Amino acid sequence: MARGRRLLSCAAALVAISVISLVSAEVSLRSASTGWENRWVKSDWKKDDDTAGDWIHTLENGTATLMIKVHGIQTNPDYRFFAISAQFPEFSNKEKTLVIQYSVKHEQKLDCGGGYIKLLSGDVDQKKFGGDTDYSIMFGPDICGYTTKKVHAILTREGKNHLIKKDVTCETDQLTHVYTFIIRPDSTYSILIDNKEKQTGSLYSDWSILPPKQIKDPEAKKPEDWDDQEYIPDPEDVKPEGYDDIPKEIPDADAKKPDDWDDEEDGEWTAPTIPNPKNQEPNYKGKWSAPLIDNPEFKDIPDIYVFPNLKYVGFELWQVKSGTIFDNILITDDPEYAVKFAEDTWGKHKD
Repeated sequence: MARGRRLLSCAAALVAISVISLVSAEVSLRSASTGWENRWVKSDWKKDDDTAGDWIHTLENGTATLMIKVHGIQTNPDYRFFAISAQFPEFSNKEKTLVIQYSVKHEQKLDCGGGYIKLLSGDVDQKKFGGDTDYSIMFGPDICGYTTKKVHAILTREGKNHLIKKDVTCETDQLTHVYTFIIRPDSTYSILIDNKEKQTGSLYSDWSILPPKQIKDPEAKKPEDWDDQEYIPDPEDVKPEGYDDIPKEIPDADAKKPDDWDDEEDGEWTAPTIPNPKNQEPNYKGKWSAPLIDNPEFKDIPDIYVFPNLKYVGFELWQVKSGTIFDNILITDDPEYAVKFAEDTWGKHKD
């Protein structure tokens, strides 16, 4: 393939795993019905309490046709936990861009449940893969009622899961959508839905992976002469003539009537008011806060973007209504190829 990429599995396809080498690496799982259970391992998680769901292939189950081309692995039945994973050749994204991409179709009009994917490092007992299994990256949509409709982007460092601090809204319809997460060696990232960027920024600022560089000085104390009372009575002052006529607020002399203000519809325009400086305490210094000092606990992570020993991809979900279809899973170091891959798969057969 182009740029020396190497397809490690299933060219014909239609959910095979392919890593197009992350020495120029790429993993691609596409929806091949033949032998898909040899590539994916269904977990026994939750079977003991009879809450484990199953995974089926839409072509084998007859829920999709070659004409419609809605293929992939699908959750079934309702009110279940689902866990499945696939192994690929281990790699690290050090000095490389990491792109995670896959398609999701909530065919059942999901009202509460996850649709996110996980990347795992090291050795994992795939038959025991579940909610307590450590992971490196979790990414994708999560829906529950009217309050939760977001894209998760969770990065794990030293056993702690760090959630993205930005709000990224996911799609909630019954169409197929492609979710893409790009992590770059300069520690920037982008999140795309259907090849359109929805969020971008820095791993340093948009996750709380590192402690703050500066903290409030725990030893600092408010000076005794610090005046944080904004207004005080003057014991030596004598009420002047006309004092009662001095307004606490005065019109803002700098305010201007908006160009689109319509007196007939909006009424007569009046300038907003501001505090009258004649009523303010001259020694007022404002609210006191401790000064900032360098945080002795701060330790930079130059390779904050690196995830070594990536070896598995998996889905670990709870769904009230089952029926979500996953397909076209791609892990690569080439964002441009990911765009093309999406267009050649989802783009040609999107709903």
